[in-house]
Amino acid sequence: MKLLKNLTMFGLLAGFGVSALADNPISTYHYLADPGAAADDEYFYIITDSDDPAPANSDGYKIYALYAFRSKDMQNWTDFGIIYDARKVNGINDIWASGIAVHNGTFYIVFPDGGGGGIGYIKAPAIDGPWANAVGQGKDKLVGGRGIIGCDGVSWCFDPGIFIDDDGTTYVTWGGGEGTSRPNTDNFDIVKLNDAKDAPVGNGSHVKVNNLPTRKMLEASYIHKHGNNYYFSYSTGWQQGAPTIDYGMSNNVMGPYTWKGTILGDPSMNGRSVNGNNNHHGIAEFKGHSYVVYHDRRIAKGHNGLEKIPADDGRPNPNEGYHRSVSVDEMFYNADGTIQTVKVTDEGPKQIENFDPYDWYPALTSSKQKGIRSRSNFVLGKKAEHVMLPLSSKESWLRVSGVDFGTAATGFTVEAASTADNNKIEIHTGSASGTLAGTCTLKNTGDKSKYVENKCEVEGLKGVVAQLFLVFKGDKDSTMAIKAWGFEGSGTTPAEPQKPFGGKSWAIPGKIEAENFDEPGSGRGSEIASYNESDAEDHGAESNDGKSYREGTGVDIYKKGTGYVVGYNQAGEWLEYTVNVAKEGDYTMFAAVASGGTSGSFKLSIDDKDITEEIAVPKNEGEDNFDDYSKVKANVKLAAGEHILRFTVTGDWMDIDYIQFAEGKDAKDPDEGQQVGMKQFVRMNATATATFDVFDLTGKKVTSFTARNMTEAKKLWRENAQAQKHGLSLIRNRSSGAIAKVKTTR
Repeated sequence: MKLLKNLTMFGLLAGFGVSALADNPISTYHYLADPGAAADDEYFYIITDSDDPAPANSDGYKIYALYAFRSKDMQNWTDFGIIYDARKVNGINDIWASGIAVHNGTFYIVFPDGGGGGIGYIKAPAIDGPWANAVGQGKDKLVGGRGIIGCDGVSWCFDPGIFIDDDGTTYVTWGGGEGTSRPNTDNFDIVKLNDAKDAPVGNGSHVKVNNLPTRKMLEASYIHKHGNNYYFSYSTGWQQGAPTIDYGMSNNVMGPYTWKGTILGDPSMNGRSVNGNNNHHGIAEFKGHSYVVYHDRRIAKGHNGLEKIPADDGRPNPNEGYHRSVSVDEMFYNADGTIQTVKVTDEGPKQIENFDPYDWYPALTSSKQKGIRSRSNFVLGKKAEHVMLPLSSKESWLRVSGVDFGTAATGFTVEAASTADNNKIEIHTGSASGTLAGTCTLKNTGDKSKYVENKCEVEGLKGVVAQLFLVFKGDKDSTMAIKAWGFEGSGTTPAEPQKPFGGKSWAIPGKIEAENFDEPGSGRGSEIASYNESDAEDHGAESNDGKSYREGTGVDIYKKGTGYVVGYNQAGEWLEYTVNVAKEGDYTMFAAVASGGTSGSFKLSIDDKDITEEIAVPKNEGEDNFDDYSKVKANVKLAAGEHILRFTVTGDWMDIDYIQFAEGKDAKDPDEGQQVGMKQFVRMNATATATFDVFDLTGKKVTSFTARNMTEAKKLWRENAQAQKHGLSLIRNRSSGAIAKVKTTR
């Protein structure tokens, strides 16, 4: 499901006198810690790690995953669950306190691997992913380990922050003490990234904060900007008692910084925190306000009536030191640019705009929760999936605040799975037992992973509703899973369906270029999607001077001699095309495909009904097997009119140039006698060349040169004197992505 964009909101600034305040922490159903913050024009973003794996009597941290939240109004938060899980990523151990930045629609995260063994660097097109390695240069870390640079003497290489300046220049900072001086030091490190796409960097540089008081620096390094001033903030060492978040100011991002004071004291109201434990924060400006996010121990302390949820092992009353919560409060500046010490509150910041109920929201979107749990289904290379699991036999609800229904809502839709007959969702106003506006009974899907849409009518929802409650009721706990929900009514923005690329449907009979799949739509429902891609990186962009042919999709489109092809295809990926069939009848389908192995295969469907069986892609022999295209064919029956044709990859590692339909059963190939793919280009222009990159076995690029094909490239490299130094090298065709090993004699 995708969220609607550019929605019109009713009464944008109305009603805040009725419901103006939020409740800390932002989530009450799992233990979170070490937040980072970022913002763009539309949303405020928070990432956290999690104490959920820790048992009740834990005497240390067990932190393996990053979670993500976002809000338009600073009161209602969408929890996307686990967006990156070290347990499912090769080469990463623990994943602790991390930093986040967003720039020109791309998200960047830096994280410490193994609690200080190095710093990883990932990026994504959206906060919920999919996230991919952004380090570049064949490295798996930015700092430390197999990183581009070392930790520069910092003993923990810990708690990194990332800052992108107004001109787009990116900086990464980290700390953790030096040698025997830890946990108290006056040195952190900062490095400038020359290019956020490929992350080449220089060596780290020590950052000084001058005039430090007795409290020195330990961890949680963070850079932000306000006006023309740069701020370097950090957590002080614990040897002087409870750590605080202090800061220095400078007119230069690289410093030196001068200490100015404390942003955030130890948030130990009513004993919520643990004296001498730790402190961590993130800072971002959003819609004219500044906010600081931080962790405390509110849930584990049961503060202010909070439900004290069990630890991961199910035991109650978990150790407060290792079961933290994440909260947010507004931050204010003095006239001279210095920062006022933040007042830690139960209420949190004011709601800054009304909530629009006529969007389509992930289930965990709320300002307060009770009696619920959640489940994350993280798959590397996929967008995050997070579902709500109500404890329906208890008091179980979500609250949404400051909801503007405009003239009136008429219906409620929820995407849910249920394994019982009596599960339902009641919509109430004012409180969990307040005025009933509607009831949705959930269909029994027999499986908590099988979701369907459930609809019901609502009444009495108009204007600004201060507090709206979704109340979950059933005879037994954990028999329902909620994935997404939204209202319909006077403010509903209709979904915009997918559209043909270029505005015109593909004609059948005729040829369909694989790279020109439909433009995706917007709104709710699967009908808006026009493609499914396993990761966010366009692996073919390098063949097109670094620019993606279909920007923002992540579909791997390679530029070749005859145009563009879709490559790097993996099972489960698919592309859709709006087609217009001239008349009903028999057709013969031809597809121009390439593969270097025997696993590649695909199938075609029309309007979700298969029109072919699985079709195997022949293996091409030789060095240039992804530059040598073959034809496969199948007889199909098509109905006249406009339809959605889907090309689905069923076997990994194949490329496709185009699909063509000819009228009649066993029809003649309209392109018979013509070559396809790179073969056509090479034969028509014998002087055509491709660029080949050479790498050593550490992933370091050695050189680049041009050749007509892989065979010639291998020959040229063997004859090069430089090759004798390496013994074994990897050569990659920049345009096709084909790789070959070359052994030379030392």
